[in-house]
Amino acid sequence: MIKGILFDLDGTLLDHRGAADSAIIAWLSAHHPGHPLLERAPALWAALEGPHLAMWQAGECTVEEQRRRRLRAFCRELSVAEPADLDTAYTEFAERYRQCWAAFPDAAQAVAALSGFAFGVLTNGSQRMQEMKMRAIGFGGLLGPVLTGEVLGGHYKPSPAAYTGAAAALGLPPEEVLLVGDDVRNDVTGPAAAGMRSAWLDRLGAEPAPAGYPRITSLADLPALVR
Repeated sequence: MIKGILFDLDGTLLDHRGAADSAIIAWLSAHHPGHPLLERAPALWAALEGPHLAMWQAGECTVEEQRRRRLRAFCRELSVAEPADLDTAYTEFAERYRQCWAAFPDAAQAVAALSGFAFGVLTNGSQRMQEMKMRAIGFGGLLGPVLTGEVLGGHYKPSPAAYTGAAAALGLPPEEVLLVGDDVRNDVTGPAAAGMRSAWLDRLGAEPAPAGYPRITSLADLPALVR
């Protein structure tokens, strides 16, 4: 029986890709007006996110250094000059990104329709940033604890310890918790190693879910799924 629900944040509650795409286009346009590869910039920036976040999560560098490396690689791929001050340049991008934060339209209604469950948010971002996002999109304090690797002993999704730690934070065993998110590895197949259930939020309706896992295309479908 499901007694707790863990939500992923970026791509599930918050339109991370929409905000990041708008922010990187604005940043590149401001620094390199008329760049011929402007339309490719969002996909490139998104492709660089995972590998560089993984370096930070593995303890290979600080969160600030992974941001420098990502911006450096982005500039190299677009054949533009690297900013003299990478930290300032990233701060400019981050401010544009923050201005674009918005919850998906289906998030608030779905949460309101769910009652009697313990809630939490399990996300791989930095603790401070993810808590800021939750407040900005109107969910601050409404969905239980925001749980990142920084408060889970350095364990990030898809480490089984991330899921067991998150379930423990809800005061429940993993088998009584459902994780819903948009990333197949982190939010769908990963939880199974810890005995946790999961549901894939496939907003684009791209393809069938991995065998044995439920798929929803909107958070509006979640209340019916858990009940």
